[in-house]
Amino acid sequence: MTDLASPSPSGPRSAADLFGDPVDSRPLWFKKDAFLQTDFDPEAYVSDLRRFVPLDSLRNELRSHLSILKNELIELINRDYGDFVNLSTKLVDVNGAILRMRAPLTELRGKISQFRASVEVSLSALHDGLRQRAEASAAREILELLLDTSHVVSKVEKLILELPSVPADWSNADAAPISKTSLTSLTLNGSQPAENGANLRETQSILLERIASEMNRLNFYVAHAQNLPFIQNMESRIQSARSLLENSLGHCFIAALEHRDANAIYNCLRAYAAIDNTEKPEEAFRSTVVSPLIQEVIPQSPSLVDGTSSDELEEDYKKIKELIIKDCKFLLDIAATTNSGLHVFDFLANSILKEVLLAIQKGKPGVLSPGKPTEFLKNYKSSLDFLAYLEGYCPSRSAVIGFRSQAVYLEFIKLWNIGVYFSLRFQEIASVLDSALMAATITPVLVLHPNENSNEGLTLNQSRVLMESLRTCWKEDVLVISCSDKFLRLSLQLVSRYTTWLSSGLAVRQKGTSSSGAGFEWGLAASPDDFIYVLHDIGVLVSEITGEFLEKVLQLLASCPAEVLAQVKKCIAQAGKQLGDLAPAVMDTMIDTLVEKSVEVS
Repeated sequence: MTDLASPSPSGPRSAADLFGDPVDSRPLWFKKDAFLQTDFDPEAYVSDLRRFVPLDSLRNELRSHLSILKNELIELINRDYGDFVNLSTKLVDVNGAILRMRAPLTELRGKISQFRASVEVSLSALHDGLRQRAEASAAREILELLLDTSHVVSKVEKLILELPSVPADWSNADAAPISKTSLTSLTLNGSQPAENGANLRETQSILLERIASEMNRLNFYVAHAQNLPFIQNMESRIQSARSLLENSLGHCFIAALEHRDANAIYNCLRAYAAIDNTEKPEEAFRSTVVSPLIQEVIPQSPSLVDGTSSDELEEDYKKIKELIIKDCKFLLDIAATTNSGLHVFDFLANSILKEVLLAIQKGKPGVLSPGKPTEFLKNYKSSLDFLAYLEGYCPSRSAVIGFRSQAVYLEFIKLWNIGVYFSLRFQEIASVLDSALMAATITPVLVLHPNENSNEGLTLNQSRVLMESLRTCWKEDVLVISCSDKFLRLSLQLVSRYTTWLSSGLAVRQKGTSSSGAGFEWGLAASPDDFIYVLHDIGVLVSEITGEFLEKVLQLLASCPAEVLAQVKKCIAQAGKQLGDLAPAVMDTMIDTLVEKSVEVS
């Protein structure tokens, strides 16, 4: 308190100091920073302020600010005045110094110019030398490439001449497959006696693999120099060598297949892989080995189909599997050899499956028609089982993915029109329930089937048909797992259709008229006993749908992710809940009916 009461060191302050503005203060409307802006406009500044500031006040403030600026300028000059005055005394004989420096600088400039010109000449000569060296190097590379190409072509032609002599009927590449004894007559270099057939085939396959390796090298050279005249002039020789190699390789491969010569087959496949030609061996294997086997099981010519032929594929697939094990597995095992480089071939898809596809299309086209849903589904599932069997020969997961991505595999899957099949099943299942719900009255099951006991506890025919329809959707001989979402939607639609039928009938009962549409007249004709049956069936249906039926659906979809199963369970439970919500309305309608009867009796 004593500190607050003591006077300030500077003495007592006046009233102006306490209640007035500071001496150096400026009004809030006066912004001195505005004068420093690059786009400052005096006229605009004055016109803006004159609307709320008198011109006299503005003039006084501007003059006061000008006075302050002048004082600051004088202070700045006075602060550095000594250095400013001494500046003139220090600058003595500046012109002389400049003249003395000009001569050496001019001489230095001349030397630099001469050196720059010399460097530019040297740099230009260096660039020319490097360019000539690059051109010479490129020309040398092209020359070496052409020499290597010529050398490889000559080498391939020489190796082809070293092949065992080829029979005359081999000259046509499209000729029929050779006989099993055709290769045994070949002679090595045309002079040595005939050797054992297996040794001859193996020798020929080894030589063909060597030629294919050189041909692969030749293809590399041609790809890098294909526009050069030298290469264009050699094109005929290259094509001739390529054609001879492919023909000889094809005949050797077919002969090796017919004799099951594993070594010769392995060498031929490596030769095909070297020249990047996978289609020829796959087609040769299909036409030589697979096609005769498949035609024994599924004849493609209608004249060969006997009267006992049926439109079922299950037994045919069993026979084909046995034939694959007996006559095709040896080649599949060779192609699956580890680190052999033969993984580029896909005999499963492009040979076996392709021939089966053609046989079904030509020999048994009826199996692809969804007009007979039961037989169609049986054949479809048998076909999927056959595809799974073929996938069992794939040595790795990547091989399975490659097999499924083949065009033949996709075409085989597209043969089975599952969309049309589901449409037929939809009409078949939904029409049964619609027919039952279109009845004008509701009839207990015991009246329709007095000799049958309902093991479900359902009392109405419409309820029994609903439950049978739901179970039909998920029968093994009806359901297609790939269309499980559509069958789930159909099941929900069936429950919704039954629920709508009940709610509309109750609404008709309350209104006393059947203007709501056909199939809802039962609400007018129903007796109190009928509503008891309805109430009973609602409870049984809700229990069945959310209990045993739901468990069966979840069991069939067990392979789906947990999120999908949760959504399925939620949808079915919601459908059951909507049906169960009708129970109070049925109870109210039954009470109203009993009241009406009581009034009539009284």
